[in-house]
Parts: sequence; structure tokens; C-alpha cells
Amino acid sequence: MSHEPPTPPADLPTDILNTLNGYSPDQLQHVARYIEELAEHKACEVRLEEDSDEDEVDERQDELPDNVPPKATVTIKEINDNRYYYWQWREGDKVISKYKGPVNPDE
Repeated sequence: MSHEPPTPPADLPTDILNTLNGYSPDQLQHVARYIEELAEHKACEVRLEEDSDEDEVDERQDELPDNVPPKATVTIKEINDNRYYYWQWREGDKVISKYKGPVNPDE
């Protein structure tokens, strides 16, 4: 392990860099976990806001479970090197996910 601190990203604002440099190792671990969760949440929001192809919407509505709204989109999540389909939709400020099934690698 190097005794030199890591080089921060060039586009990281100085005020954020200064704040992080003042944190303890425990605080940095908490920030790192939060940032990972925030990045996933924001990526999910982007996926939900993307327009879907008309054919996909019609096909999906035919196979929607009772408790999944028509505005739901299908996303893929990777968990322990396995890929799964999830229905996702927004309810107020929350993004709701419901398991759909495993991704078929032949598709």
C-alpha cells in the first residue's frame, strides 16, 4: 500500500475535495456507500424517464402483473454475477422495483 494519497478526479470540485480530506476513515466509508447508492438511484431515474418503444409498451402491458402499473419499465439488475429483470416505476419520490425473472442469456 502506498503512503501517498490517491489522486482525485480532475473534475472534482475543490470544496468537495477539501471536505473529504477532512473526514475520518469511518466517515469516508459511509460517504462511499452513500455515493454508490445515490449513483444507482440516479441511474434508475434516468432509465425510468427514457422513452420506450411503442411495441415494447404494448407487449409489456399484455404481461403486466396486477400490482404493476402500465407506466412501469423493465430494467436489468446484476446481483452476484447473475442478471435479473425487474419492473420499475415511480410513486412520488420513490422508485419501486418488482422482480420479474432471470435474464435469458440467449436473448
